[in-house]
Amino acid sequence: MQLKRFIRKMKKEKETVKEQVEDTQTQDQANEAPQEKEAQEAKAEEQEEAVEEPKLSKEESLQIDLAEAKDKYIRLYSEFENFRRRTSKEKLEMASTANASLMEVLLPVLYDFERALKNMDEKVEANSMREGVELIQTKMSNVLSQKGLKVMEVTAGDEFDADMHEAITQIPAPKEALKGKIVDVVERGYTLGERVIRFAKVVTGA
Repeated sequence: MQLKRFIRKMKKEKETVKEQVEDTQTQDQANEAPQEKEAQEAKAEEQEEAVEEPKLSKEESLQIDLAEAKDKYIRLYSEFENFRRRTSKEKLEMASTANASLMEVLLPVLYDFERALKNMDEKVEANSMREGVELIQTKMSNVLSQKGLKVMEVTAGDEFDADMHEAITQIPAPKEALKGKIVDVVERGYTLGERVIRFAKVVTGA
């Protein structure tokens, strides 16, 4: 009697275990179904992309790489050229600024030579001294000219230009044609390249 009960009990437990195993398999299949579906969809997309984008040949791939390399080279070359031009311009500006400062210091000395020659006595015994002063003045003017210094060409009758001239006084015009124009040049002006480093001091007619 007890043996039969034990057998029935074992059968029930076996059936219970079997049912649990079947439930687990069903649940696993249910969980795997979405994942498998996603995997299939991803594979299908890859296949579509493979169809839409045909594989390039080795020659075509090399041509694309060459075009990209050329583009990078052109960009780098352009950047280098811009850098070189900018550096050259900065160097010229620095040199020009340095020269301008030197010229501004030396111009009063040049004026002193001019005034000395104007006021020098032209007696016979002073000729040798005058020639020496003229020689020094000429040599100094030539050196400054080689560095880019130029004398402004200003004469009586020229139009007054505020960018080039400095009117130190105004007098009644001796002629009608000189009204509003330059009557006399008191002190010459100088330029260094395109830059005015000393305005010409002039007298204008009213």
